[in-house]
Amino acid sequence: MLLWINGPFGGGKTQTAYEIRRRLPRSVVCDPEHVGFGLHRMLPPGLRQDFQDLAAWRQGVVEVLDLALTEHDGVVIAPMTVTDSGHFAETVGRLRELGHDVRHFTLLAERETVLKRLRERGFGHLPRFVGGKNAGLGRETWAVSRLDHCLERLREPEFAEHLWTDHTTVPRTADRIADLAGLRLRPDHEGPLRTRMRQVGVGLRHIRFD
Repeated sequence: MLLWINGPFGGGKTQTAYEIRRRLPRSVVCDPEHVGFGLHRMLPPGLRQDFQDLAAWRQGVVEVLDLALTEHDGVVIAPMTVTDSGHFAETVGRLRELGHDVRHFTLLAERETVLKRLRERGFGHLPRFVGGKNAGLGRETWAVSRLDHCLERLREPEFAEHLWTDHTTVPRTADRIADLAGLRLRPDHEGPLRTRMRQVGVGLRHIRFD
């Protein structure tokens, strides 16, 4: 089974994916962004546009996920924002055509909720504490510029199942996805502090500097 977790940039996809992996034995996260990062690094900076527009990205993601789903004995989790109908058909749709059990979920939240998460991503509350309300958004220029488009497109029925996350936690979102997919996660016995420290670690490991 593939759990494709969609949503706006900063919407909690990666945190939710790693929460599921932590609590679901034999599950693995296969992040389609890494295919895109590799393609970007092959190109001169001036040619680096949205890597999803490259056929090589869409084909590569399908090939890698098809291999993982065929050979790995466990659930595969792919956290990735996709808002273009054609790109969605060439990735999620194509994997379904290949016979894989693909469960697609879109994490949604109000605009201010996502902006708050973007400010705190990676370094927690530190940038906001030091630099004020909008500190921490400088390195999130791409995410902020795409936010309104993402929120509008991802509300469309084609991107269901929709899960609103404004007033819930990452562990509870993971529980909801597991329930809808018919999976059983290990109980979450972490306290709030340990959970937050682990989530900061996940955020730091996924900061891009190029």
